[in-house]
Amino acid sequence: MEGVTDAPMRAVQGGAGAFTFAVTEFLRVSHSVPPRHVFRDHVPELDTNATTLTGLPVQVQLLGGDAGLMAESAVRAHELGATAIDINFGCPAPTVNRHDGGAALLRHPKRIREIVTAVRAALPRAVPVSAKLRLGWDGIDAIHENATMAAEGGAAWLTIHGRTRVAGYAPPIHWEPIGKVREQLKLPVVANGDIWTLDDFRRCRDATGCRHFMLGRGALADPRLAHRVAAELGLPSRLESAEPEMPVDWSTQLRALVTWSRQFDMMQSDKNVSRLKQWLRLASQFGSFTRFDAVKRTGSVEELFAALDGAN
Repeated sequence: MEGVTDAPMRAVQGGAGAFTFAVTEFLRVSHSVPPRHVFRDHVPELDTNATTLTGLPVQVQLLGGDAGLMAESAVRAHELGATAIDINFGCPAPTVNRHDGGAALLRHPKRIREIVTAVRAALPRAVPVSAKLRLGWDGIDAIHENATMAAEGGAAWLTIHGRTRVAGYAPPIHWEPIGKVREQLKLPVVANGDIWTLDDFRRCRDATGCRHFMLGRGALADPRLAHRVAAELGLPSRLESAEPEMPVDWSTQLRALVTWSRQFDMMQSDKNVSRLKQWLRLASQFGSFTRFDAVKRTGSVEELFAALDGAN
């Protein structure tokens, strides 16, 4: 979700009221600890008790392969206001993997334990550390050792995407191994991957036995989905009705993102029209949005809304 789930989008989702917490886009820890201004630019919620201005708690996600630098970076994030740290061992992007980050660590289980251990030891016990994993690099059975290593390092919970790195986002999704890890470790496990509809959620819940779920692309493709899942889980939601026949008001959704982009002084027109189209493209590919052809060639935010309103 790099480039999509930034601070304005997190504020939008917080305002919707369906999520329990959000995890930031990963902050890359490469050759040195990121400067303080980088943390603040990447996670402006650090200045508001690690919570969006719409009330959604935000956890800082770090990505990198050097245990010492990851620990120092976690300390800096906490000093600046982070209340939880998530470690990304799941990103499948080739550029990230070539530079010893994300899913590349899935080939080195003991390094997963080393990194989690170092981050956990560097922080106060009250600050939880979690880990995001895929099932493996090229085989789904690797998740058992990798998850065990993360747990031994002190992860408070695991988020597991039901694919390998080699699979990327191609079908099929494998939810069953996620459930086996949950049973094996007796640790909270967040199930992730291919939850596009309420029926998908129910099948994922049945296959994994999980009580916690991460929604990413599915929640953007259908903004009603998170509310429906929250209702199924008995969680509060601010949407009075999330029935399938209730259409998505895309103009309102997108205008909320523009408003929050202005709030964060992130309103460069070319970037923001691209972000809006990226959201709509996702909704066109995986949701019910049928008017992408009407907006895909627009060059500004104003043109996009004119095209969107004209297509109604």
